[in-house]
Amino acid sequence: MPKSSTKMASVVYLLFGFHLIVIMSSSLPATSEVFAKQYPSTEPVEEKLTQLHFYFHNNITGEHPTAMKTVLPPKGSIHGFGATYMMDDPLTEGPSPTSKLVGRSQGIYALASQHEPGLLMVTNFLFTLGIYNGSTLSILGRNPTFIKVREMPIVGGTGIFKYARGSAVLTTYVYDITGGVAIVEYNVTVMHV
Repeated sequence: MPKSSTKMASVVYLLFGFHLIVIMSSSLPATSEVFAKQYPSTEPVEEKLTQLHFYFHNNITGEHPTAMKTVLPPKGSIHGFGATYMMDDPLTEGPSPTSKLVGRSQGIYALASQHEPGLLMVTNFLFTLGIYNGSTLSILGRNPTFIKVREMPIVGGTGIFKYARGSAVLTTYVYDITGGVAIVEYNVTVMHV
C-alpha cells in the first residue's frame, strides 16, 4: 500500500473514531449541575402554634440509669469539660417519675464550658401520647444548667411538628448533683405546619 493510502486510511480511522465518540457521548445521560430548584407554593401554608408542658427526668446513677457517660473528660478538665453522655430520658405529664409518660428525650449532651457548668444538648423529643404519637421535636443548643430558668431553641420536627421552630423554657425542678438526678420542667412553644 502506497504511503498516501496509509495516511488516508489513518485519517479515515481517526474521523470514524471521533464520530463514534461524539455519538456515544450524546447518548449518555446528561449530568445536572443545578444545586437546588425553587418552586412557587401552590397552596398557602397555614402555620399552627402548639404549646406543650412536660417534665424531663435524667438519672445517671442507680440500677437503671437513663443517661450514661460515653466520653470521660480529659485529666485536669475544669467543670468536667469534655464529658459526654448519651440519654434516653422519660418525659412525663407531671414532676413525679411515676406520672403519665408522654415521650422520651433521646440524644447526647456534653459539658461544653470551661467557665461554668453548661451543656451542649442535641436531642429529639419523641412523643408517644395521643395524636402526637411518633412525632418529634429537635433541640440543639446551650443549656446553662445552674441557671434556674433558661431557654433553648427548637430547630425542627417531624410528624405533626413538621417544619417546627420555636423555643423551650426550662425550669429546674429537682437537681441532686450527688444523686445524679435532675428533673426539669419544659414549657415549649412551637410553630409548625
